[in-house]
Amino acid sequence: MSEAVSPAKVWIIHENDNVGTVVGADAGAGTKLPMTGSRSGELVTSETIPYGHKVAPTSLVEGQPVIKYGVPIGLMEADVAPGGHVHSQNLQSSRGRGDKDRG
Repeated sequence: MSEAVSPAKVWIIHENDNVGTVVGADAGAGTKLPMTGSRSGELVTSETIPYGHKVAPTSLVEGQPVIKYGVPIGLMEADVAPGGHVHSQNLQSSRGRGDKDRG
């Protein structure tokens, strides 16, 4: 018996988040995804976003804090258009780093 794969969607956890997480399946470029959680509507991916990775529901700019779970998790290192992949290629994480002041 095979399991049904749920369609991909974007889960935005907290109302202040400026990134969402692709859940359900990978999302190819140009995929229209419903947003769920603290935001509703639709988002069209501008590139492939793997399952479990972050996506920008709105434009993000270099130096902007990335908010997930309602708290900053890092800074953008490059601009990202709506529907773009937010990951290590353009996000400088501030979580789990021993070189950052925890104060």
